[in-house]
Amino acid sequence: MTLAATLTNDKVALGISENDGVFMHGPTFMGNPLACSAANASLSLLMRYNIPEKITQLENWMKTALAPCAKLEQVEEVRCFGGIGVVELKNSVNLHKIQPKFVELGVWIRPFGKLIYLMPPYVISQQQVQTLAKAIYQVVNEEPC
Repeated sequence: MTLAATLTNDKVALGISENDGVFMHGPTFMGNPLACSAANASLSLLMRYNIPEKITQLENWMKTALAPCAKLEQVEEVRCFGGIGVVELKNSVNLHKIQPKFVELGVWIRPFGKLIYLMPPYVISQQQVQTLAKAIYQVVNEEPC
């Protein structure tokens, strides 16, 4: 469902709309009632199933599981925030070379630029997070990226 909100200050709005005098923003159906209802239902589900707590747990699992990657020579930084875990490499990955290696290990991880990132579903198990992290470690350790 399309739902949008655009926030800005006068300086930004005037700078963007300087040429035409109109600050064009948002999709056609911004803030429609059906989208708002779907958003409210999603928020209810997030709270009912303690998703904020699960995200904190997921972040901790990823920090622990991805930590060994920080010791690899080609790794610039490992970071996790909420439900996102990132192994940033010093150089861009060769997607066509390492993507199949992840698949061979039974995981679907799609790098982007210099980033190998995880955004797993909140229902993932700790063992599954470890499987993903081990695959990242193995592929980065074996392949000069």
